[in-house]
Amino acid sequence: MKLKWYGHASFRITADNGTSIITDPYNPETAGYTAFTEPADVVIMSSDNDSFHCNTHLVPGQHVTINALELARAGQPRVEHGISFSAIEAMEALNHREHHPDQNGMYRFTVDGVSIGHLGDVGNPLSDAHINFFKGVDVLLALAGGHPTMELDDLKTAIDHIQPKLVVPMHFRTLTYRPRNSFWVEKFLAYFDDTAVDFAFASEVTISPATLPARTRVLVVDYVRV
Repeated sequence: MKLKWYGHASFRITADNGTSIITDPYNPETAGYTAFTEPADVVIMSSDNDSFHCNTHLVPGQHVTINALELARAGQPRVEHGISFSAIEAMEALNHREHHPDQNGMYRFTVDGVSIGHLGDVGNPLSDAHINFFKGVDVLLALAGGHPTMELDDLKTAIDHIQPKLVVPMHFRTLTYRPRNSFWVEKFLAYFDDTAVDFAFASEVTISPATLPARTRVLVVDYVRV
């Protein structure tokens, strides 16, 4: 499978058979990242009311849309294009500095034998139920910018309990991201030994069960440039 980071919390995961999934599509005008030009078979969003996470209509082509919060409330997985999607309820930061916190969904799915977990837009420490939900994921797409998403101390605690093989940071400040309310990625990387951090130097990487590390490593992926 291939994993491409568009920016913020949005990735494109493409299976070997060509099936593609896009996560949490942003609005380019407010987020600052490039517009979506590639179609997808499935678009999954952590909620339907956050303009930085829910713009499924901006993804071209005919695709299935999954609302992770609705999926979590349904209480059972949903299969689309042969891929099973599961979700669990979460909340934005209860001490959100900008607005009343909204609910959202964190989710996971498996492509080509690689299980992927996405932390949605959670803003609080993960509960035992959340930790158990993500146990066994190979790749954790992690909210690495601090408030208004979960604090970095809490994120590191969650990673230590989940023990994913790869942690791919997202939702942090970049030179393109327009809001200035999050940390640069260096704050997150400081929680790890330098020898456990890799840089892709590209916006897209290929991941397979054979290439996954034995122990947790961080892989910093660049965002898609215009």
